[in-house]
Amino acid sequence: MDNYFNYFTEIEEHFQKRRGSGLLLSTLDWALIETWKDAGIPLGAALRGIDEAFDRYEARPRTKKVNSLAYCSQEVLAAAEEMKEAAVGTQRDQKPGTTLGFEPASVAAFFRRNAASIEVAKVPEASGLSARPVALESARSLKELADELETAETPRRLEDLERRMTVLEEKLIAILLALTSDDEIVAVRARADRELAPYRSKMPSTQIEQLHKQYVQKRLFEKYKLPRLSLFYL
Repeated sequence: MDNYFNYFTEIEEHFQKRRGSGLLLSTLDWALIETWKDAGIPLGAALRGIDEAFDRYEARPRTKKVNSLAYCSQEVLAAAEEMKEAAVGTQRDQKPGTTLGFEPASVAAFFRRNAASIEVAKVPEASGLSARPVALESARSLKELADELETAETPRRLEDLERRMTVLEEKLIAILLALTSDDEIVAVRARADRELAPYRSKMPSTQIEQLHKQYVQKRLFEKYKLPRLSLFYL
């Protein structure tokens, strides 16, 4: 994303502005934004797709409001394809390399907050298997990175830090999945199916499957009160 780490906030605020109210995004909405981010969809394409979806909706006034970001999914994907073909720049008013809000001190504080939250989280244990060692190791890694950011003359690039966060999250997700019952995972996926039902025709099957994956992961982090580690949540 060319160091543009305000992806989530920009999309949330733009969706709320077009909807005309401060509707809080649902777990499904946040999971959808994450699939767009993981798919490399530029922020500009996401915002343009939201605008196009609402422009079409407002051309035929209806009594019900748009209640999910999933309503805009098809237009977002189309906008991303158009921008790819036209090779249009994606950074609105943002110079390459700019990291406003992601100064070393801010990132270090974010890492320390997350480490503290992980250390007190009640992660699962079952049949001799425990998520505690993985959680504590993640917290230790975060604190070491925070120390490094606060003392290094040349801090790490944000992209490198984000890759480390991805690795830490994947380790946590793996152990949480291993310790969460199949019935519970199936129930979460069934809920995702119900929420996705009105929008399934707007999304390709690959995105549906990725959205299910992100939805389950987000629910697991919420269930065990674990913070999301990605810099996108700073």
